Amino acid sequence: MTKRVFLAGLLGGIAMYVWTAIAHMVLPLGEAGIKEIPNEPAVIGTMRSSLGDSSGLYLFPGMGLGPDATSQRKQAAMMQYSQKLAVGPSGIVMYHPPGMQALAPRQFIAEFVKELIEALLAAMLLAQTRLATFASRLGFVVAVGVLAAVGTNVSYWDWYGFPLAYTAAYMTTEIAGFVCVGLVPAALVKPATVR
Repeated sequence: MTKRVFLAGLLGGIAMYVWTAIAHMVLPLGEAGIKEIPNEPAVIGTMRSSLGDSSGLYLFPGMGLGPDATSQRKQAAMMQYSQKLAVGPSGIVMYHPPGMQALAPRQFIAEFVKELIEALLAAMLLAQTRLATFASRLGFVVAVGVLAAVGTNVSYWDWYGFPLAYTAAYMTTEIAGFVCVGLVPAALVKPATVR
C-alpha cells in the first residue's frame, strides 16, 4: 500500500466517521424505524427474570431444540415453528443485563476503526483500477458502498423483519458515508497512466 493510498484511506475514514456521527446525532436517520416498548417496566421485568445475566441475541418463538438435535427433530421442529409463527408473535431481541454504559468510548473507537478499515479497503481497491476520471473513481467507491449497504441491511429486512424505514435509513447512511469516503481517494488515488 502506497503512502498516497494510506492517506486517502485515513482521510476517507475520518470523513465517514464525521458523516455517521452527524447522521446519528443530528439527523433523524439513527432513529428511523425504531420504537419504544409500551409498558416497558413490565416487559423489562419479565425479560430480566427470564434471562437474568445471559446477554445475547434472542429469536422468538424458539425451535425448542437442544444442541445435539437430529435432522429428523430439526425437520419436525421446523414444521411446528411455522405453526408458532402463524398464531403468535415473533421477533428478535438483543438483551444485555444491567450495567451497560451509554455512548461508551469503546463504542466510538470501534466505530472509527470499522470505518477506517472500510475506507482503507475502498482506497486499496480503487488503486487496482485504471479509472481515469474523478467521477469514475468516485462512482467506483460509491458502488463499493452500495454493495456493503445492500449486503447486510436487505438481509436483515428480509429474514428478520427489520422495519423498512430502519433499513432505508441505514442504507442511506452507509451509502452517503461511502460518498464521503470516495471524495478523498477519487482525488488522491489515480492510476499510473493518469498521474
